[in-house]
Amino acid sequence: MTSRRWIVATAALLAAPVLAGCSAGFGANTAKPYAPNEAGVLIEQGKYGSRGIQIPQAFVLGPDSGAQLAWRGSAPIYLNIINTAGAPDTLTAVSAGSLGNVKVATPIQLPSNQLVNTGKPTPQLILEGLAKSLRGGETVKLDLTFANAGLVSLNVPVVTRSREFKDYPPAPGATAAPTPTPTPSATESEAAH
Repeated sequence: MTSRRWIVATAALLAAPVLAGCSAGFGANTAKPYAPNEAGVLIEQGKYGSRGIQIPQAFVLGPDSGAQLAWRGSAPIYLNIINTAGAPDTLTAVSAGSLGNVKVATPIQLPSNQLVNTGKPTPQLILEGLAKSLRGGETVKLDLTFANAGLVSLNVPVVTRSREFKDYPPAPGATAAPTPTPTPSATESEAAH
């Protein structure tokens, strides 16, 4: 093959992935907004937040990667909440529909324009009596009831206890991830014969 043909062939191979990406159009996943955030971003009527409540981060802590939270088990819920209204508010109740009951340790006070974390130093919201086992990757619809703001709903992901979540205390009653068992290599089994 001549050097000119090599150049043309190489250029065609290098251009193929770029041209394939262009054919995805405006509906491509890479053309959609992405925020590396665990919250089902709370946007109502085109603006961030709902009735003075902003929740920049929300998740249910699931099991370690490869494990599961058992049926009838429980899972902590972590929320970061900002009350942007001029007056203080209180998170009084949380519902997870038919997935289980949410225990609120004590009503969570929300001063005006101050970030409140419901998981530190210990989780104040626990999803109990799970109607199904959870592995991570699922979504849970939460209905939050505030004294002043009323009902605010959002979808919250169940995240595995890995990566940036590995230092959180494990969910109570989570099953352990299966441990890999070593398999003999081909040379070991051949040597045995």
